[in-house]
Amino acid sequence: MTGSTGYLGSALLFRLKDTEYKVKITSRKRPRDWQQLDWVYSDLVSGEGLEDAVKDVDVVIHAATSPMKNIKKVEIEGLGNLLSKLQHIQHFIYPSIVGIEEIPWKYYQLKLEAEELLSKSTVPYTIARATQFHGFVENLLLSKPFFNRYVIPGRWKVQSVDVHEFAMHLIDLVDIGPQERVEDYGGPEIMTIREMAEVKINTKKEENLVFDVSLPGRISKAFVEGKNTNINIQKGEVTFEQFLRNK
Repeated sequence: MTGSTGYLGSALLFRLKDTEYKVKITSRKRPRDWQQLDWVYSDLVSGEGLEDAVKDVDVVIHAATSPMKNIKKVEIEGLGNLLSKLQHIQHFIYPSIVGIEEIPWKYYQLKLEAEELLSKSTVPYTIARATQFHGFVENLLLSKPFFNRYVIPGRWKVQSVDVHEFAMHLIDLVDIGPQERVEDYGGPEIMTIREMAEVKINTKKEENLVFDVSLPGRISKAFVEGKNTNINIQKGEVTFEQFLRNK
C-alpha cells in the first residue's frame, strides 16, 4: 500500500492490521503504529525505493495522493514511476473520485489523467471511485467558524462517505481481481453544505450561525449541480451525523 500516512492510507492501515494478508506499506515518512507491518521507504516522484517497495508484492492499493502540493508530480509522474516497476503484480487498485470528468478543478483533472494513464498501461487494474470523505468536507469547510459563523458555499451538494467504509471496500476488492472500473462508492445521503453545517451545529450543540456565500465559476457551478454525487451508487451506511457523533 502506498500513501500510508495519508487520510485514506491511515484508514487502510487500521483495517489491514486485522486481515490475514501479508502487508507491506510504503511512504516517505513512517506512519504511526507501523511496527506491526512491514514498512519500506519510497518516494514516488524521485523513484527512490520503489523497487524495494514493490518487491514480492502481488497486489498494490495506491492510496498516495497530493491534492494541494506538487499535484502533477505525484498524481502523474509518480504514478508513472510506480507503474514502471509493476510488471509482475496481479492487481493494482486505484482509488479515485466520483465526477472528476465533470468538475474542472486541476486536482480532479489530473486524477482523470491518472485513470487514463493506468488504463493504457499493461498492469492489471481496478479503478474505484468514491465521493468526498466526511472528514475532508468537515476539515475543509466546517472546521473553523469565522466570528461564530460558518462562511460556506451553502448550495454545494455533497454525498460524503466514511473513509473507513471505503477503505474496507478497497480491501474487499483485493481478492476479486482486476475489474478495470467498478461501481462508484459513496455516502448514504446527498446534502448541501448548508445542511451539513446545520447538522454539525445541532449535533455538537454549537452556537454558530451559517452564512452562505455564492461562488462564481465553473467549479462552483459543478458542485451546486451535484456533479460530484451519484444517486445510483453503492452506498456506505455511516451518515455525516453519525461520523460527528463518533469522533
